[in-house]
Amino acid sequence: QVQLVESGGGSVQAGDSLRLSCAASGRTNRPYAMGWFRQDVGKEREFVATISSHGSITSYADSVKDRFTISRNNAENTGYLQMNSLKPEDTGVYICAAGVNTAEVASAPAYWGRGTQVTVSS
Repeated sequence: QVQLVESGGGSVQAGDSLRLSCAASGRTNRPYAMGWFRQDVGKEREFVATISSHGSITSYADSVKDRFTISRNNAENTGYLQMNSLKPEDTGVYICAAGVNTAEVASAPAYWGRGTQVTVSS
């Protein structure tokens, strides 16, 4: 089992930046692919970004491309999501996910965190 705990959310103004963290614990003897999803009230959960186990491959939703950057530090078992130029439509609970590979993470992650709230005001 892998446990994922997110942090770094908050309330910001449009145009501001936030950096989210996802700390992994448990069976972390091998690195997992990681990703981020988000869900706002009344909306479906949507994919945000993924990163491969060693960080060489990343992918992003079109809505966040060129504004968000996903990264990781395997020595610290932590993943990150740097969010710049935030917009009100970026508001939601940001949820970390992990799996064997990026395809699994993007479609049906094996592990989920509980999420951290991000609120962007105009």
